[in-house]
Amino acid sequence: MSVPVGVIGAIWSFWKLKELGAISKGEKVDVWGNLTFATGLTIFLIALTYGLLPYGSSPMGWFNPYVIAGLALGAALLIAFPFIERKVKCPMLRLDLFRIRSFTAGIFASFLASIARGGVEITLSILLQAIWLPLHGISYVDTPFWAGIFLLPLSLGFVTMGPISGTLSDRHGARGLSTLGMLITAGTFVGLALLPYNFSYLQFGGLIYLQGLGMGMFASPNLASIMNSVPAERRGTVGGTASTTRNTGMVASIAGFFAVIVVFLSKNLPSAFSLALTQAGVPSQYIKYFTSLSPTQSLFAAFLGYNPMQSILNGLPQTVSANLSGKTINTLEGLHWFPQAISGAFMSSVQVAFYLSALLCCLAAAASALRGGRYVHEAATTTKLSLERR
Repeated sequence: MSVPVGVIGAIWSFWKLKELGAISKGEKVDVWGNLTFATGLTIFLIALTYGLLPYGSSPMGWFNPYVIAGLALGAALLIAFPFIERKVKCPMLRLDLFRIRSFTAGIFASFLASIARGGVEITLSILLQAIWLPLHGISYVDTPFWAGIFLLPLSLGFVTMGPISGTLSDRHGARGLSTLGMLITAGTFVGLALLPYNFSYLQFGGLIYLQGLGMGMFASPNLASIMNSVPAERRGTVGGTASTTRNTGMVASIAGFFAVIVVFLSKNLPSAFSLALTQAGVPSQYIKYFTSLSPTQSLFAAFLGYNPMQSILNGLPQTVSANLSGKTINTLEGLHWFPQAISGAFMSSVQVAFYLSALLCCLAAAASALRGGRYVHEAATTTKLSLERR
């Protein structure tokens, strides 16, 4: 579905958009900077992703030598990146721009906000697909579709506030709106962390709509502030820097959210799972066959629209499955058993992720507040020259 939209957008852009900004002369692509940053970030995120998968007898892969090597190599390339940027003639990231207070504050606020909210949609999707939707009678095969429907208020809130906040920031500046937007978003993360696993959708929908409003209140004014703070001929580079910062934070956030959730699930899920299996009628000597499923596998099974218990039951040795009663099998394969079995462990891990996001939003609000008053580079330069002439 994205391909025709992209084609139409490309044609429309070529036809309608006109170049109005200043164009830098003699600019070249920063080959070494791009290669270092892209390669380092890709290797680091791939290693982080594989660190979430089981390795040997461990439920996670942090001791996998390939994961360790990938994290080390990726981090080394990312650390080398700013040093390379200081040496090349036309850097993709101009470090001298960080002397501008409004630019630096806006970039850091954007990065922190992206980390805070980047993984929220996939986390909320798993919450809906693994727990809430099955408990409300939606079959696993249909949960991916309905999760998208039930998450629409998040996008609606962003779409509602984005244009309004952009107009208001043109009149009153970005600091107040961006700071308030991040504080609102932080409050919604706290609200989501306090919800029970079988929440009322009215509360859930209201919180994510308010979160979308907060994000929309932040994003447009913050980007306008970043772009206004730099010389006109640098806005192409700065636009790319802002997009890269935002996308890097969001991608890292998805891996980070999963890491936090899986780490806490690894500690809490085995005991919760064992207790639920005993209550369902599984003999104690057979519980070990069920607890072999890692937290990552459980989450991805639910996320992809499968009941993890059906996969486990199909893989049991014949001697084990023959000793399970029909009632026990029906209970384990039902819609309610798996979400209730993992609900306590999953919600406790999600709460940690949401509280961390709330903290990051507060830090983003602080960075936004420190940007100072309204600042436009051309206007500031003109004023400075006028004062110097006097």
